[in-house]
Amino acid sequence: MAFIGAKPTNVPLTSADLEDNIITSAKIVDGTIATSDISDGAVTSVKTTGVGGTNTPAFKVRNNSDQSLTNSAYTKLTLDTEVFDTDNAFASDKFTVPSGKDGKYYVSLQFSLEGQNDIRQMNGYIYKNGSIINDTQTRLIFSGDIIDAGSEAFLHVDGILDLAVSDYIEAYVRIYNNGGGIYVAKAGRNFFQGYRLIE
Repeated sequence: MAFIGAKPTNVPLTSADLEDNIITSAKIVDGTIATSDISDGAVTSVKTTGVGGTNTPAFKVRNNSDQSLTNSAYTKLTLDTEVFDTDNAFASDKFTVPSGKDGKYYVSLQFSLEGQNDIRQMNGYIYKNGSIINDTQTRLIFSGDIIDAGSEAFLHVDGILDLAVSDYIEAYVRIYNNGGGIYVAKAGRNFFQGYRLIE
């Protein structure tokens, strides 16, 4: 090849020899840049906007007062205090899936009971659209007393639910005893919470 003027020196081409933006993505073959070609720390959070997701909606609520329970009855827990509710989707003691937020949700329930008489069985349930969900219920059954007068027992229920827009979930409890007495879900010790999983 003929040259006008001085012949270029025989040195490797470096990045300094290229103008900014001269090489476009159209000139880069798919798969030619490996992770080993990228220096540690070269890709910052600014370049990863939109990657991944957030676990929202998310909520956590609790009861502010003691709640009386009736033997053998399915009782919906009154949960009147929000710890947080990212999408304002918890109201009237239930969480309702907002528009555009369908998916799989992790949900859990913890409650504490105190009694004046013996309790032989404690059940905890998470309801979906007014019905018990079989994979989110827990039972404690004992041959003897599990709660004596003035003492407490705790129960935890959790599971992963596939929820569509407008589906709603609620927390219920049920107790069985061998006599009369007053049973209460203790104030500030009953929590219902959940969040959407990133898929």
